Amino acid sequence: MSEPRAVTPPPTFVSRLAQEPLILLGLALSLLVVTLLSLAVGAVPIRVEAILRILWELLGGSGADTREATVLLGVRLPRVLLAIVVGAGLGTAGAALQGLFRNPLADPGLIGVSGGAAVAAAATIVHGAALTAQLPAWLDPWLLPVNAFLGALAVTAIVYAVAWRQEGMDVATLLLSGIALNAITMAGLGLLVFLSNDIQLRSLNLWLLGSLAYAPWPQLVPVIPLVVLAMLGLMSQARPLNALLLGESEAFHIGFPIERVKRRLIVLAALAAGASVALTGIIAFVGLMVPHLVRRLLGPDHRWLLPGSALLGATLLLLADLLARTIVLPAELPVGVITSMVGGPFFLWLLFRGRRL
Repeated sequence: MSEPRAVTPPPTFVSRLAQEPLILLGLALSLLVVTLLSLAVGAVPIRVEAILRILWELLGGSGADTREATVLLGVRLPRVLLAIVVGAGLGTAGAALQGLFRNPLADPGLIGVSGGAAVAAAATIVHGAALTAQLPAWLDPWLLPVNAFLGALAVTAIVYAVAWRQEGMDVATLLLSGIALNAITMAGLGLLVFLSNDIQLRSLNLWLLGSLAYAPWPQLVPVIPLVVLAMLGLMSQARPLNALLLGESEAFHIGFPIERVKRRLIVLAALAAGASVALTGIIAFVGLMVPHLVRRLLGPDHRWLLPGSALLGATLLLLADLLARTIVLPAELPVGVITSMVGGPFFLWLLFRGRRL
């Protein structure tokens, strides 16, 4: 008679509680490694020790006057910071929208939020000269991200109003309204391309494909705090988002002001997505893929899902940008092409998996 097989006990609450911080730490370390790799690799390779030395001298108040320092501080560092902020903002916004709509297919790009931000920002590029002439000079860097946020907020409100029913969010209507609004925003972008001059046309073409090539320090100054502020605000809504997973009536009976929470989430997600794409154009599928991958690692608890989505979103967009600017040297691919090549099959896999379930 064979001996009884030992049964492994299920993980306890304490053991699971110890896993999430370790996974987040692993994601943070991965982001650090990919950041150093992105700073080091390019048309002008820079050694890691040279990167650390240049950054240390910069923090100490002395600037190095070498070719490597010029490339690192003038070109590569602002681009890497932009990729981190945009990836983190889109990942966090995607996780929050999926929790708000209780729909795993919700995404700033799929439901038209990124498109609304892109149209508003593209209109600023084409017709903003007349407006900037009436504004103080110190407000110029803020005009693009603020207009992108307003465009994203308007589209988010429209999608929510169209898809909402008395019994809850209608998934089919949500996706169909997103398709319709994406078509409208693409038509608006096409009209702006027709009305633009040669210089504006080049910028708009990069916008249509998504690119991190335009990352000047003056434009990063307003974008970074806006996205970080929106992400911190979304992370503060982790408990209401967890309650919404049970349903709106259950969350209301627990004690959450549901309508106020929904409005807050819509504004913060629009701010994160709108400011994120203000300098990059439409970067598709980051907000869709990242929350799914993090949910497999950390589970549905938004206390871990939101910061995990920020870390993984930044890491994946950095990797996509590194591939985009090195695969066809000395030219570079738009990073939106890379994310769409990966995200499109991923989205089809989600639909196929959902049909089988």
